Amino acid sequence: MTNQLKTVCFSGHRIITEPLNEVKSRLATAITDCIKDGVTNFIAGGALGFDILAEQAVIELKGKLTLALPCPPEEQTARWTKDQQSIYNEILRKANEVLVISPHYFNGCMQKRNRFMVDNSTKLICYLRQNRGGTFYTVNYASKNDKMIVRL
Repeated sequence: MTNQLKTVCFSGHRIITEPLNEVKSRLATAITDCIKDGVTNFIAGGALGFDILAEQAVIELKGKLTLALPCPPEEQTARWTKDQQSIYNEILRKANEVLVISPHYFNGCMQKRNRFMVDNSTKLICYLRQNRGGTFYTVNYASKNDKMIVRL
């Protein structure tokens, strides 16, 4: 894992409720601002929705991408469509580093992955629209651990 002081992580919902181009634009601006501030690494969790948008944006903007997967790829994507798996596999190939947090899926491995990402970052970029679920938990965890939070 690289220097925590130069690392930012992402968390967001699987379903994006706003126009995709607007979310992508805000995300690109946030990532570009981080790069200008000296951020050298971005951590994302490989989930559908916001994670994939963030991973694709980091790759496009030439940032260093670390994937922190909650469990092995074949378990994480077991119920995904072929198209979703194809996008995921392309991101896996382009990532600079891939970490598998738990050797097998278990109830709670997503939270374990999210805590890992926050613990190894100074800032969280999030897409939070609901006061429940994994992103809500992660934003609260980041806040309790004095991490900077950028809300898109």
